[in-house]
Amino acid sequence: MDVGSVYRAEYGRCVATLTRLLGDIGLAEEAVQDAFAVAVAKWAEPGGGGLPPNPGGWIVTTARNRAIDRIRRESTREARHAQALLLHQPEGTEEEVGPVRDDQLRLIFTCCHPALSPLAQTALTLRLLGGLEVPEIARAYLVPEATISQRIVRAKKKIRDAAIPYRVPGEAELPDRLPPVLAVLYLIFNEGYAASTGTLLRTDLSREAVRLARALADLMPDEPEALGLLALLLLTEARRPARVGPSGELVTLAEQDRTRWDAELIAEGHALVRRCLRRDRPGPYQIQAAINAVHTDGPATDWPQVLALYDQLRQHTPTPIVALNRAVAVAEVHGPAAALAIVEQLDIPGYHLLPATRADLLARLGRAEEARAAYDEAVALAGNDTERAFLRDRRARLAP
Repeated sequence: MDVGSVYRAEYGRCVATLTRLLGDIGLAEEAVQDAFAVAVAKWAEPGGGGLPPNPGGWIVTTARNRAIDRIRRESTREARHAQALLLHQPEGTEEEVGPVRDDQLRLIFTCCHPALSPLAQTALTLRLLGGLEVPEIARAYLVPEATISQRIVRAKKKIRDAAIPYRVPGEAELPDRLPPVLAVLYLIFNEGYAASTGTLLRTDLSREAVRLARALADLMPDEPEALGLLALLLLTEARRPARVGPSGELVTLAEQDRTRWDAELIAEGHALVRRCLRRDRPGPYQIQAAINAVHTDGPATDWPQVLALYDQLRQHTPTPIVALNRAVAVAEVHGPAAALAIVEQLDIPGYHLLPATRADLLARLGRAEEARAAYDEAVALAGNDTERAFLRDRRARLAP
């Protein structure tokens, strides 16, 4: 493991822990970034000993000391009060990084306060909890980087100026605060399952999203959408071992070796889906979980059932991306021509899976030249090395 790996695995936990200690998100983030800058030099220097046994704990301790130094340079009354709190924090706080689970939930609920706009809520949480950089978040939202950067800066300022508390809300507040929290966990997982840049998988993010979804479901066991999200993540995560081949290449659902799927996660996910579907009106996360339950039930996917569930999902979430995913099911049930007619009506700027799906449908219809152009467009838009390689390979397989 190198410093980059530690950053990806521990950044969110360290920021959450420092936020609890400091009571200031901005200062916590700056202190953690300073600590990682020290780590880059310290862990690599001759005689430095390399990575410590508990890298996350080392970062928290170093960040705490950096924050104390920074506060000592301030002269305000508030700064002196913060210094007193920090100086009286017991040593050994770094040991809390691993087992403490509430810190990150507190930070998510803080970032998802209703005083912030939906985009600011999720962008800030992805930055702080997921450790995602602004370009990665912008790609996830298909918006300009400047927009994301401005929203994050404004959100931090609003949290500070409005004194938004760093806590899990009271029971009466939880239902209203739940939707953005679910959206954030879903996006963190998606970034781990299909990263915006680099290689395909960031298992640190996907596993952390599953862990936090479990904690949320434990916190709100009577909220069906919290259970639905957990089921969705478990059933998707179960397929991860088969999602890449021996050389790291992407393997599509139809080509995956189902014996490599995690049977325990599938069983747990199916049990949660059965609980959810006992309700009369399942929400969008529950329906998506049900779709994934169909994919993981038996030796092959029951595509008519998947299509019926997408019809139901479309009523809840009539977005172009849901329509695109539904078109994939339409292709399996009614053929590629029917699906292409749907896809041709969609407009999702910057979303590489739209031209990628269109290319696949054109290829299945024998329209190779048009498929090549669509694959070229998808390759240009894809930010993930693994997906780009997959799309180039599919293009190369087209008939002359």
